[in-house]
Amino acid sequence: MPRPALRRSALSRPVRAVVPVALSLTAALALTGCADKPTAGSGSASGASRAVTVTATDTACTLSTTTAKAGTVTFQVTNSGSKVNEFYLYAEGDRIVSEVENITPGLSRELKVELTEPGTFTTSCKPGMVGDGIRGSFTVTGTAAKGSADATVATAIADYKKFVASEADEFVEKTKGFVAAVKAGDVAKAKSLYAQARHPWEAIEPVAESFGDLDPKIDGREDVIADGMAFTGYHRLEKDLWKDGLKKDSGAIADQLLADVTEIAAKSKTVEPTALSIANGAKALLDEVATGKITGEEERYSHTDLWDFDGNLEGSRQALAALRPVIAERDPALQKALDADFTGLSSLLAKHKAGADYKSYTALTAADIKELTVSLDALSEQVSKVPGVVEAK
Repeated sequence: MPRPALRRSALSRPVRAVVPVALSLTAALALTGCADKPTAGSGSASGASRAVTVTATDTACTLSTTTAKAGTVTFQVTNSGSKVNEFYLYAEGDRIVSEVENITPGLSRELKVELTEPGTFTTSCKPGMVGDGIRGSFTVTGTAAKGSADATVATAIADYKKFVASEADEFVEKTKGFVAAVKAGDVAKAKSLYAQARHPWEAIEPVAESFGDLDPKIDGREDVIADGMAFTGYHRLEKDLWKDGLKKDSGAIADQLLADVTEIAAKSKTVEPTALSIANGAKALLDEVATGKITGEEERYSHTDLWDFDGNLEGSRQALAALRPVIAERDPALQKALDADFTGLSSLLAKHKAGADYKSYTALTAADIKELTVSLDALSEQVSKVPGVVEAK
């Protein structure tokens, strides 16, 4: 991340920024898509493979090549150090193109990025998941067509755009109700609306997060102060409602929240995804669950993490529902496995509902958390295969 704070497995919310139009919306939406892989041999970034091996240690970030032709570039990242590591690809101004996180020592992860236009990028390994990382320059040459010429793929993209637009509208409407309750001083009502208002955000998070400082303004945790930002948005109001009580400026914070949500919802509708970015986003949502929701770290005051879990899971499910015709045609066995694992995890999560609401995260036992984690890991393993199935051939 461009900020020194830890990823979601820590306390703060990272700042994300959008890639310039000159680098194409394809690059901007090339969100994290990763899979555990055996360590690959020395790769070449030329020709059809466009494979780049990355060896990350506690003191170095070594790439097999620092150039690639435009198209789908695969970074095969191996952590040979002693600290948990991350790998990022930045565009100009530290704007995140894509990332792979939580790479534990000895693990190899794969990151596929669709880059359709030439440009100079920056790679970064972050041992310990902090700071600016160990950086280097990476050059993309030539141009490539977006992977959406296939009619089935084009339909999938159109369906996903409709889903994003619908969730964006719902996010605005539910935020309006939440903000009205805060401004009226109705703490009980605001608390009852809080988690449901955030649910659409969680479903489209990989899209919405790509718009610069709007993400931390809306959803930053208190630790954004360490990054030189004001503590605003949903989590500031969460703290007011559950811990400190409403303050003199709570109404102003609520007004700004609604303005920011309205802006990010409108921008989310302008995104032009690719099949690969949709697949990567589906995996990124499950990573959100693994590093923030299933740990209880996202909603530290309200403990409504299971609502967020549900939102992320639904977003991942809907992303892959849009891609279903593509996956079913190219890898029917994978589609069958996805169906089974989504159903299994959804059933486990539903066990923790009390009527129409989810229980507090604090009500979960260690056994409950382990059960959810095992199911989530199984699903994530299957979802991590989707980018390789839907990428442009």
